[in-house]
Amino acid sequence: MMSNTEHVHEQVDESVENREMWARRRREGIPTNENLLVITCIDERIPVEETLGIELGDAQIFRNAGGKVTDDVIRSAALTTNFFDTDEIILINHTDCGMMSAPDEAVREGFEAEAGDLDQIDLDPSLPALNIDDADIMDWVKMTDDIDEACATQVEHLRQSELIPDSVTITGYVYEVESGELRRPGDRVGEIISERQ
Repeated sequence: MMSNTEHVHEQVDESVENREMWARRRREGIPTNENLLVITCIDERIPVEETLGIELGDAQIFRNAGGKVTDDVIRSAALTTNFFDTDEIILINHTDCGMMSAPDEAVREGFEAEAGDLDQIDLDPSLPALNIDDADIMDWVKMTDDIDEACATQVEHLRQSELIPDSVTITGYVYEVESGELRRPGDRVGEIISERQ
């Protein structure tokens, strides 16, 4: 509630100024509140801010199908950790991921039905130097067999990148869509406590 001495325009001006600063934070050199990059899946069931207990504007969030560590993820992580003060990366994979839902052959057949001969497809026309050459299309798609193994492997891939400083903290979690909670990869507590000892 406004005091008797405060005019409405003062409150509005303060609100406008705060919005302008938030919008210009990159130009003004104001870092994200947590200096955090989150890499996760495009799946709409993952409420990133809520799950991590952060607010909009606290983190840079990179989403792609499966939350995969691709060349573009490495590119973005390298830029933000070297030039935007990001000092933490969190990778979030999740259960019931669509990248686990179809056999490789079904995915290949679907792409072939849409595009024809996959050997004639330029996968990244904007960056022709970055292509899969003679690799199989499934190497490019990166389907997943075990989400826990994939999460741990991708965290290690980020840690091994020469372009990401060793000082950056890199952590991976699996988001359980069935519980709405995070867990460390490999910590399938539900399975352990449901088994007879």
